Amino acid sequence: MSSFAKMYQSNLNAALFGLSLDRRSGLPLHAQLTQALREMLRADPAAAGERLPPSRALAEELSVSRMTVTTAYDQLIAEGYLSTRPGGGTYVAEDLPHLAPPAPRDAPHSEPHAAQTWLPFQPGLPDQALFPHRLWARHLERAWRNPDPALLDRPDPFGWPSLRQAIRDHLAAWRGLDCATEQVVITGGAWDGFDLIARAALPPGALMATEDPGWATMGHVLAASGITERPVRIDAEGLDPADLPPETRAVTITPSRHFPTGIAMPLTRRLALLDWARERDALIVEDDYDSEFRYRGQPLPALAGLDGLQRVIYMGSFSKLLSPALRIGYLVLPERLMTPMRDAIATTGSRVSMVPQPALASFMASGEFATHLRRMRRHYAKRQRHLLSELAGLEDYLQLQPDPSGMHLCAGLGPALAPLGDRAISERAKAEGLTLRALSSHARLPDPPQGLLFGYAAFDERALSTAADTLRTLLKEL
Repeated sequence: MSSFAKMYQSNLNAALFGLSLDRRSGLPLHAQLTQALREMLRADPAAAGERLPPSRALAEELSVSRMTVTTAYDQLIAEGYLSTRPGGGTYVAEDLPHLAPPAPRDAPHSEPHAAQTWLPFQPGLPDQALFPHRLWARHLERAWRNPDPALLDRPDPFGWPSLRQAIRDHLAAWRGLDCATEQVVITGGAWDGFDLIARAALPPGALMATEDPGWATMGHVLAASGITERPVRIDAEGLDPADLPPETRAVTITPSRHFPTGIAMPLTRRLALLDWARERDALIVEDDYDSEFRYRGQPLPALAGLDGLQRVIYMGSFSKLLSPALRIGYLVLPERLMTPMRDAIATTGSRVSMVPQPALASFMASGEFATHLRRMRRHYAKRQRHLLSELAGLEDYLQLQPDPSGMHLCAGLGPALAPLGDRAISERAKAEGLTLRALSSHARLPDPPQGLLFGYAAFDERALSTAADTLRTLLKEL
């Protein structure tokens, strides 16, 4: 026997003699020994062919009866782990390696999804650093420390009643919209809202006209909801009802502040749109996504208020007002749609978590929500002024004007940039660490308008100044 073989045989014997059996265990000693030997041999394929200690010697080392060892050996011989040879002795089976478990492989390593870092001038984002975390935590803890029994019961499919009442009060105070609490439906956001509208208020495949340019995801949202989209190019006053196809059953608009251009639809155009809806027995979906952030004068009256909630469904969201993480929006329905909407929700149940709803209700009812909105309005107005001052002197490149409302500016291209196109400029800006959305990327029709979107709400003055310096250098290079 070679010195290596002798050493290995010695190591095998030492491992065997070092086995520990638990006499207090409910598992018999021979079963414990069998399991221990099996695991040892499977974990070490190099032991193949090696001789095991005689049963008497191993029994003495382990302080067990010889019968315990022979029973374990016999079991492992039957399983193929051990074998006997002429002339005596028990050996590890020669073909043991194939019985060894496969070598452990490193599990695929996936990094946890990192929080996305938003770059200036990403539009449509509130400043999450200014979210009232302590106040929100207090309302959330208060709601669930000793929850209302109704919270633990089957929920109202339209949402938590106190939250619906708080939204009703908010709309009356901020938007001049008079509605009943019963007309308010809590949703999981715009996607959920359009899906509910499709199931409750429109026939399958109904044609809905949309603004072009508009919300870039709108086509996917409507298609998933079974609605046929028809983009209609807006003019300087927004969407013109005279341009709507005769088969249109519904239209979705952003009249208080068109997204993404910022155009406010004048009263004459609003009234014309309401007349069109009455004449065609059609439906209007008013997406009033950030109308609370108006920096000069009073917020424009909601179209639903002018209509008296007859032909208009009002759609709102807390994503821009508080945080996208809440995933809470709402609809205000005409009375004739309340029963169909309740039936539509009954088929799937509400998709909105009840956890944040009572906290949001008390946050609004306390007056702290209104205080937060006024605070954010001051911050955003200041940031818009700061951004305009930082980009002053670039008239040859950008057609930038103050906007009385909103969270971003839409700038046309000046003569120095017009030949390049907004998408090429957007790509160059991306390489410099800026998110400068191209206006044309929000259009589906040919010959889209050209421009760039400057989101300022989510970034403080220092970040805006740094981004403006980077952009100024880039534009002059272009």
